[in-house]
Amino acid sequence: MSTIHNYFVYILECSDGSYYTGVTNDLEVRLSKHHKGDNLSAYTYSRRPLILKYYQRFDFIQHAIEFEKQVKGWTRKKKEALFEENWDEIKRLSNLKKK
Repeated sequence: MSTIHNYFVYILECSDGSYYTGVTNDLEVRLSKHHKGDNLSAYTYSRRPLILKYYQRFDFIQHAIEFEKQVKGWTRKKKEALFEENWDEIKRLSNLKKK
């Protein structure tokens, strides 16, 4: 049986305009590590400064990981619709891909 915790899926906008999607159990600490550049080989290291564009909290890590994988497969436009919580646009963009 899974224990309920706080898990977060987050999206950062990098200085080169790209988006980075990640998952963590401590959003504040993880963002601090991204901003400080703790990991020289990290995608975000050479793309600082970073802007937090979106985050969502989950109770279970499995749900957070599933959502992270889903969002990583989304187009740029779909992610930007997510930032605005524009569910109609997300649905419209999803239907375009199915055709």
